[in-house]
Amino acid sequence: MEILWLLVGVALGAAVPLVLMRQWRRQQTRSFQEREERVQLMLRSAEEKTESAAREAELLVKTERLRIEEQLKEQFRDRQEELDRLKQRFDKREEQLDRKFDQLDQREREVDRRRNQVEQDARTLETRKEACLKQEEAIVRRLEEVAGLTTEEAKAQLVVGLQEEVRRESANFMKRAEDEAKEGADRKAQEIMGTAIQRLAGEFVAERTVTVVAITSEEMKGRIIGREGRNIRALEAATGCDLIIDDTPEAVVISGFNPVRRQVARQALEELISDGRIHPARIESVVRKAEKNVNNEIREAGERAVFELGLSGIHPDIVKLVGTLKFRTSYTQNVLSHSVEVARFAGMMADELGLDFNMARRCGLLHDIGKAVDHEVQGSHAVIGGQYAKKYKEHPLVVNAIWSHHFDIEPISVYGPLINAADALSAARPGARRENVETYIKRLELLEGLAMEFPGVEKAFAIQAGRELRVMVAYDRVKDEGALTLASEIATRVENEMTYPGQIRVTVIREMRATAVAQ
Repeated sequence: MEILWLLVGVALGAAVPLVLMRQWRRQQTRSFQEREERVQLMLRSAEEKTESAAREAELLVKTERLRIEEQLKEQFRDRQEELDRLKQRFDKREEQLDRKFDQLDQREREVDRRRNQVEQDARTLETRKEACLKQEEAIVRRLEEVAGLTTEEAKAQLVVGLQEEVRRESANFMKRAEDEAKEGADRKAQEIMGTAIQRLAGEFVAERTVTVVAITSEEMKGRIIGREGRNIRALEAATGCDLIIDDTPEAVVISGFNPVRRQVARQALEELISDGRIHPARIESVVRKAEKNVNNEIREAGERAVFELGLSGIHPDIVKLVGTLKFRTSYTQNVLSHSVEVARFAGMMADELGLDFNMARRCGLLHDIGKAVDHEVQGSHAVIGGQYAKKYKEHPLVVNAIWSHHFDIEPISVYGPLINAADALSAARPGARRENVETYIKRLELLEGLAMEFPGVEKAFAIQAGRELRVMVAYDRVKDEGALTLASEIATRVENEMTYPGQIRVTVIREMRATAVAQ
């Protein structure tokens, strides 16, 4: 160190005395001793703190250990008590199981006893069964000897008898059910139809395939014929109808299948006769004018029918078809009048039944529109009418009622059968329709002959203008129960094989007459 200071003194350019150096060394020594004493004091203080902390830690450890021991003792006591309770429950369960085992043992002994009893009874029953079978065989053999029939023959006779009895009972049941159903339905239907008939007073218009035009003099016939027949030929060519000029005084007959053309020819001929100018050019002009007038008449007739029934929203083309029906007939009944009448009948019956009054009238008015064009289009007038109604966006219920009123398709609502009933009611009214004598007689003969083809029928009579068929059957060939079946079969065959207006009632009569003479 001294060397260091010397070197430093040399470096600094001055020499440090040795006294100063020694003094520095003494100061350094005292400073070191003081630091040593402070270190000793710090060590003694640290030891004292350590001993104090150790004593505190030991005390805390002892306290925590005591607390843990108390907790463990408390948990032990709780567990011990719980174990005691569980032991008591297990002891009770064990006692209960012991009692149940005793009961099961007792029941098992009882079951074994009953099983033995049942086996003994079964053996007894088997013995008795064998004895009964032997006795039954002996009785059957005795019965066969007495009756003179084998078992199979007796069974066959019994089956036949049962079948006959079942058939008889089923026929009686069917008759009672049908009578009960018809009793209420017929009464209500008669009330509704009677009310509708009383409320409607319609007129009947009879038209044919010919129209008679009156002329003022016989000289007019020659003018109508014209030179070399040119006038009559021009008139027939323009109208599509035949003019019959014969010896009938003061009359010219217009013949044609199409009633609209016949109406055009009638109007044209009447105007030509009143005007007096008859020649081919004039004829063509008058016929065109008559066609226009007839078309207006058709439109007005359709509109008038729609207005009278209080309907609206009908397509103009449908209204025109309705008006065309004015010049169509069915069994000499005017179809437009018939349609209006059906609409009124349908509306009245719908009102009685709580149905839509206007919907029923609409269906009734349009039900025969197919007849306006059925001479131009192939198919049934009901089918044609339904197709036209669908084409012009009529209500689906109206379309179905038109299409199904003769059951060409199945009706989807009550309006189809309702229109069918109203149609038959209008057609069946006295005087509504007429047919020639030959067709009438032929239909009655066919009706009676059809009934005579059934076995057991002795006589058949078509009465009430063919509206009812009365069938007399042999009492020994047809039973009372079979009469109901026979009536249904005849009615079904009449529906399938015949064409007729309205409906036909089939009545089967079976009776036995016993006569004795007292002398």
